[in-house]
Amino acid sequence: MSTRFPAVLALILACAVLPARAQDVAAPFDGDLQRLAEILGGLHYLRGICGANEGNKWRNEMQALIDAETPSGERRTRMIAGFNRGYNGFQQTYRSCTPAATVAIRRYIEEGSKISRDLTARYAN
Repeated sequence: MSTRFPAVLALILACAVLPARAQDVAAPFDGDLQRLAEILGGLHYLRGICGANEGNKWRNEMQALIDAETPSGERRTRMIAGFNRGYNGFQQTYRSCTPAATVAIRRYIEEGSKISRDLTARYAN
């Protein structure tokens, strides 16, 4: 798989982190972050059943996203729910690696890369 997605994700984590807010107010990019979290959850499951031998790579990427964004309260809950939704959705559909699972992996990596690039372009200083 491409190494662009993790590199782009690292860039967004380094560049798009906003200072902690006094209140737990939704950021304008929260929808994109939630989608990215869902993608990471899906990749965590799919890459595991397709024998990628990556261990907790995608879960660790999610943790890095949470650590960088430092959401609290409802924002944190929504991000984690997105990851779990992505994981559980594919867990209910795929029990083994199939050609469709491989296609889903490729599409998720492409979509995650696009979201990362778009967020970096829009919100990085």
